[in-house]
Amino acid sequence: MKEIIKKLRQYDIRIRKAINSHMQGDFHSVFKGSGLEFDDVREYQYGDDVRSIDWNVSAKGHGTFIKTYKEEKEQTVFFLLDVSASQEIGTSGHQKIDVAKEICGVLSLSAVRESSQVGVLAYSDQKEIYIPPGKGMSHAYHIINRIFKNKAQSRETDITGMLSFAMNMIKRRSVIILISDFIDEDYEKNLRALAKLHDLVVIHLSDKRESQIPNLGIVPLYDKESGKTLWVNSSSSGFGKNTANYFHENKEKIMHLCRRYQANYLQLDTGQEYVGQLIKLFKVRNRMKKKA
Repeated sequence: MKEIIKKLRQYDIRIRKAINSHMQGDFHSVFKGSGLEFDDVREYQYGDDVRSIDWNVSAKGHGTFIKTYKEEKEQTVFFLLDVSASQEIGTSGHQKIDVAKEICGVLSLSAVRESSQVGVLAYSDQKEIYIPPGKGMSHAYHIINRIFKNKAQSRETDITGMLSFAMNMIKRRSVIILISDFIDEDYEKNLRALAKLHDLVVIHLSDKRESQIPNLGIVPLYDKESGKTLWVNSSSSGFGKNTANYFHENKEKIMHLCRRYQANYLQLDTGQEYVGQLIKLFKVRNRMKKKA
């Protein structure tokens, strides 16, 4: 565990230096969402959003009033971490699940340094870990310790259930960082709903072994989630094409949803060096927050 924490600290320092050198020290905006809290009411003016009308106050007969809001001073960052068995693909020590945990750990360190509250929900087809939002470095180290020592009780995936659980549990608008390989079905509706409720960042993990299976003839493929072995003809052009198409179409589907509902999207392969990719993502978020 000491080696893991040392590694994450080094990544944290590298990220902070890169962000600060390109953003004039405005690192806080990386984790700054669009969270708002009710402030007051004022009279309606032409051009105001009718959805902001306070009908209870307006019904008193003194005119039409709208609600005004102020930015929340304290931001919550919440990680949704897919820990199902499909994440256990990749080289030893660098599987999708290892990369997911490292990203969760290093961003937790970065977030608490900016006085954000950080919480974690790790999920398979059931709740595996829930860590309520907290502040401070000791809380970040607690998160790292919990997620790296955890062995999921279930090997199956239910992204829909994870998103539904999160929406019911996280009431306050937060920055949600969803880390998954998205090898599941019928989660689109809940992903749209989550993006509408929160400031959503999607980190989509993959491994080239999933979509680039070598031509080895008839070989056994072991499904870690179901525990079943399937025999497939890896030399078949149809098999290779269908496999590649599945992962490509899945990626395009998630990217489209994120663009449509203004969520940030980052796709990472386990063979990539992810720190540089996270820095690029943060620069995009920084520009978006300044424009807003």
